[in-house]
Amino acid sequence: MGDQRGTIRLYTLQADPVVEAIRRDGVCFSKEEYVRRKYEESAPIFLTAYHWFVGEAQRFVPKPPGAQFPYWAFQDLYSMDQSGGHVLALDVPREEAVLFDLYDWNKIVCLKYLGETEKEEKAFHQMLTQCGANEKQVMLTAFYPQWKQEILESWGRLFRHHERIKAGDNTGVGSVQAGLWQIKAEWIAQR
Repeated sequence: MGDQRGTIRLYTLQADPVVEAIRRDGVCFSKEEYVRRKYEESAPIFLTAYHWFVGEAQRFVPKPPGAQFPYWAFQDLYSMDQSGGHVLALDVPREEAVLFDLYDWNKIVCLKYLGETEKEEKAFHQMLTQCGANEKQVMLTAFYPQWKQEILESWGRLFRHHERIKAGDNTGVGSVQAGLWQIKAEWIAQR
């Protein structure tokens, strides 16, 4: 179940091609084209969040050659949609996982402002609404560069818990999620 020093037990849901690649090659990397195919017309929303994550997460865990986008993993099975695919239990070296609060990431995927507090988030949203805009418009168009920059800067709060979670302290975290640049066969604890 992972240990407090070296590894962390995480769960991920992966499709047949990923599991086959891990078995065949011993490692698998996610690519941008997979995200485009999976999300189709919603891809621009996900790609906005994913591109930001890729740029920022490398400060915590360097991206290895071959990796483009992260795989998502969760500390608790209940945090993960378990339909369609293979649930893999992974014992991941702590230094290979970018750790954060699932609820913070969900706000980023929805292109929302990530405040220090819920009150701060509501105030930012209300300000945009009063100006006739919303976060999605701001993030997907070129019309609001200052607000876009404020939202992007707020997203840096995603990593506010990384070091503490890495040390085994989940205090104040709703549910731990991880970004992994790769999935290695040696990490699989059970299938």
